[in-house]
Amino acid sequence: MSGITYVRGDATMPQGKGLKLIAHVCNDLGGWGKGFVVAVSRRWPEPEREYRRWHRDRARNDFGLGAVQFVPVGPYVEVANMIGQRGTRTGSKGVPVRYEAVDTALGAVAARAAELGASVHMPRIGCGLAGGKWSRIEPLIAARLVAEGIPVTVYDLDA
Repeated sequence: MSGITYVRGDATMPQGKGLKLIAHVCNDLGGWGKGFVVAVSRRWPEPEREYRRWHRDRARNDFGLGAVQFVPVGPYVEVANMIGQRGTRTGSKGVPVRYEAVDTALGAVAARAAELGASVHMPRIGCGLAGGKWSRIEPLIAARLVAEGIPVTVYDLDA
């Protein structure tokens, strides 16, 4: 698919100049401790702290599927905690990823990136522990971000 740059590397160390948004998928249970979030927490304490606060105060905020929390972690980098996963385990209702929620969240990321003039960086969101298929996620990124002229880089860790 066109418009997405694929690189080998760590999405917590985004490449290029200018403002950068690092987007990743979180669950709707308040759980943080497996997958890409481990790398995020190793690098910055703020995204986990703010996600846990957001979940804890969910009766008074927008925490839920499709919502996004933007957490500044440096002068040129923000982390986008996107709620795109129902629960954490595959079960009778299928895999945890919710494509509609990821799509909605990507819309908010696109708006924020446009507002800041930022590029967006991510691992293959929704495809690890969330159980999603890249063939379903990639078109959402293309429609929500690339079609709006927002540069997107997807990182694959070296095996």
